[in-house]
Amino acid sequence: MKITPQCVVSLTWTLKDTLGEELDVLDEPVEFLVGGADLLARIEESLQGHEAGDVLDLHLEPENAFGDYDDRLLFLEPRQLFPDNLEEGMGFEGLPEGCNPAAPRDRLYFVSDIYPDHVVLDGNHPLAGIALRLKLKVHAVREADVAEVGRGTLGAGFFRAHIDPPADTPPRTLH
Repeated sequence: MKITPQCVVSLTWTLKDTLGEELDVLDEPVEFLVGGADLLARIEESLQGHEAGDVLDLHLEPENAFGDYDDRLLFLEPRQLFPDNLEEGMGFEGLPEGCNPAAPRDRLYFVSDIYPDHVVLDGNHPLAGIALRLKLKVHAVREADVAEVGRGTLGAGFFRAHIDPPADTPPRTLH
């Protein structure tokens, strides 16, 4: 079966930066919903028409991957709002109560620096601003069932930096 919109693909990959440094390796195949929220648009476009056994080498500029780095997503917050066992690299879904009210609440934030009185939180995806080389291998392709299409995801969150809203939340619109 060839990959088409709203099918399920089983993939492995090796992700590198443009200098060849390995950033991530997915050794065991994982299923992703094509036509949902699981994959980046450029990856979905590139997969179209391929089938099990195919290998793709992709180059993704930041605008086609995790976006440009946005320093407006850096927040300096009071240290006492965070757990004692706080470490650099830890992630938070949204910010704790008492943090900057202007900070978007639907993002994942990562601790980039810890000072005695403050914590620096970064709402950018850890790979924002980086051009990427992605070697994908397609292991299997199948039709997505109605429930999978309805959910819009198989739950693979690697390519997302936003927190999923609760299931009973209406979708966001522009009006």
